[in-house]
Amino acid sequence: METIKHNNLTWHYFKEPSADDILSIQKKYNLHPLIIEEFSTPTLRPKATQYDNSLFLSIHIPLYDTENKTTYPAEIDIVICENTLITSHDRDIFQLNDFFNELKNDKDKKEIYMNQSPSALLRFIIEMLLESCFPKLDHISNKLDNVENEIFAGHEKEMVFEISLVKRDILNFRRTMKPQRSVFESLVQKDFQLIEPELKPYYQDLIGTNIRIWNNLESAKETIESLEETNNSLLSNKLDLTMKVLTIFSAVMLPMTVYSNILAMSADIPFGKDPSAFWIHLTIMFLLSGITISIFKIKKWL
Repeated sequence: METIKHNNLTWHYFKEPSADDILSIQKKYNLHPLIIEEFSTPTLRPKATQYDNSLFLSIHIPLYDTENKTTYPAEIDIVICENTLITSHDRDIFQLNDFFNELKNDKDKKEIYMNQSPSALLRFIIEMLLESCFPKLDHISNKLDNVENEIFAGHEKEMVFEISLVKRDILNFRRTMKPQRSVFESLVQKDFQLIEPELKPYYQDLIGTNIRIWNNLESAKETIESLEETNNSLLSNKLDLTMKVLTIFSAVMLPMTVYSNILAMSADIPFGKDPSAFWIHLTIMFLLSGITISIFKIKKWL
């Protein structure tokens, strides 16, 4: 556990808290047992719950897994007590870690972010976490541009898997962000004791930021679905063209095959004793193929 104190405000920062850490915090601030349970177990859905002397929040922030090329949710448990903010998370959230270290080492930033109340500090933290989503959205946008360029460069087959990865990334991002809005709305609409009324316009602004992120995700979703449809259409056209070539080749070869089989069934092959018999029959075969091609052209099948 790490702690920052400034004026009357204290921020306890837990990264992978142990049982002893959780127990010491419970005793110090007389936290409700349900909060301790939330600290100890993963919370699948974001929530905001008011207790007698504290407000508990659980939110999720999207992080990017570079190895698997996908977004995954990282949970942050937050407790607001009088003059105290407690945050806890199991995964490495570099944005929150950097923000904490900046406050810890910079007196001027302490004065900016920790000169009011725990709920004001929480607003800055959530705003920072939401703003960190926009570079990830830019990364998705760059991947969409790359997929589009590769599709129209004739690399449709290679893009099938890449499109699936981008779709999964967008899906997981959406799954992480969508439930957050209800939590932010509850902070504005409900009269939580530890959220000052004058801060509600700022939390309303967080809802607007969340909506901007969601709109970008909606746009990315529509774009990747359109690119997938285009890629599938181009693949289908290429397959149709291949099948058409193979079908024409088979149709052109069919008269030659039939002719050769007829000759094989005949005991007395026409021109069999002629020295030029091979070239005569070969010419007939090519003539039959030429007639077949001419018929195809007349029918406009070629």
